[in-house]
Amino acid sequence: MNTRRTRSQERILSKLKTLRRSLSAQDLYLEMRKDRQGIGLATVYRSLDALKREGLVHVRILPTGESVYSCVLQDEHHLTCLECGRSIPINECPVHHLETTLQEAHHFKIYYHTLEFFGLCSECAKKQGRSDG
Repeated sequence: MNTRRTRSQERILSKLKTLRRSLSAQDLYLEMRKDRQGIGLATVYRSLDALKREGLVHVRILPTGESVYSCVLQDEHHLTCLECGRSIPINECPVHHLETTLQEAHHFKIYYHTLEFFGLCSECAKKQGRSDG
């Protein structure tokens, strides 16, 4: 595991911690440019990949296929609507016990996990004439 980070990696990690939300690499690049931090888009992608492999940043793939990145402050769980793309964060985690069991059984260090359920939000279900149950 790489403990020495580049200046770009440190700046990206700091920006993700400050923003406290998921962003695409392109949006992160634009945020960095707003702060007048000269960094190329390719460097953003390389830095995000290195930080992901270090377990400091995680990536979620949206139903649109777009990847969004966030700082690993805690595990993330979402309900994601396949119609409108809205992602609703949920605080409950039914898999913490499973995570511990897997780490012990497979001698595998887990940095984080994501849990995402896909379906229709109540508004989109109403539009399609489906019930919530």
